[in-house]
Amino acid sequence: MDIMKKKILFLLHTPPPVHGSSLVGSYIQKSTIIGEAFQTTYINIGTSLSVADIGKKNISKVTTFLKLLYSLIKTLNTIKPDLVYIAITSKGIGFYKDFFFVLISKLLGYKIVFHFHNKGVSLNQNKIIYNFLYRLAFSNTNAIILSQRLYYDIKKYFNKKAVYVCPNGIPEEKIETTSPLSSTKKQTHFLYLSNLYKSKGVHILLKALKLLKNQSKDFRCSIVGGEGDISTQELNSLIKEMDLEKEVVYLGKRYGEEKTQIFKSADVFVFPTYYEYETFGLVNIEAMMYGLPVISTREGAIEDIVVVGETGFLVKRKDHNDLAKKMKLFINTPEQIGKMGEKAQERFFQKFTLTTFENNLLNIFLELTNQKPDEKYS
Repeated sequence: MDIMKKKILFLLHTPPPVHGSSLVGSYIQKSTIIGEAFQTTYINIGTSLSVADIGKKNISKVTTFLKLLYSLIKTLNTIKPDLVYIAITSKGIGFYKDFFFVLISKLLGYKIVFHFHNKGVSLNQNKIIYNFLYRLAFSNTNAIILSQRLYYDIKKYFNKKAVYVCPNGIPEEKIETTSPLSSTKKQTHFLYLSNLYKSKGVHILLKALKLLKNQSKDFRCSIVGGEGDISTQELNSLIKEMDLEKEVVYLGKRYGEEKTQIFKSADVFVFPTYYEYETFGLVNIEAMMYGLPVISTREGAIEDIVVVGETGFLVKRKDHNDLAKKMKLFINTPEQIGKMGEKAQERFFQKFTLTTFENNLLNIFLELTNQKPDEKYS
């Protein structure tokens, strides 16, 4: 006999702006797998309209925030969900804003699961105010993290039995793997794709490319992404100062088919992030889907994504010499590009597709709402 669907209220982020958490939020909101199993309601709790606007204070944000509080109270009293899902921000203004959503949900007696798309709890847990608010927010709740490696960040407040692990996934598209560079193609094409933040490693990449040029290596590099704490003018000036104008091009933001073509034209993906709050790096698995080997760092869950020597390499944080060394390996042995790219693509389809992510998340929600995976829903 069919049973009534359980209700989930999702408090999440959706674009704009475009970043890891908002992309995952949009995937969840559009998921037919989750939508068919539950009665779902969604509230976008983002208050920033651009990447550059994140973390800044203004009257417009306050107004939006107050409207969101009203919307949350009204929605909770109307639908009375069995579970409230919150894509929590771990620190800063974002956390203080999200805390009010948590507090309202708790005061009204609803079950909460937090989805941590970022980290930073452990960096702030010894501060009096943060510790007090964390304890208040996280008591008697559950958490979803992207990797077991990230449990340390919330360990003080969550028993391991209350924590679920669910790696991110992205929409899958079957794409031909990268072929080894032919003898007629001498130039290796590196690709960097991320919003322009210093902590995402753009400066480290340029320093590595300068070393390669000084060693007379033949390459080109495309940089793709919107402005962050680095402006277009600043980046282009840096490229000019390093005498890399012939080798490096900044393409700005690219979406849809334009972005697809950039991935298809590249040979190796480079993401030397040292962002202390990095958790996953969706761009890494996106590059793997296109059959690109990845050079990245040991931040967050990235060690779960890149298999060293098989699908790419992991380099030391802020170490342009180490990065240049790994990039040079692909320039000197182009046959490794095709081999590692094929392995990278295989790993993507095995572990990081959107379908896999949705099914993992579905099973978590079923357990949290006291249901079994084999139950049918009306």
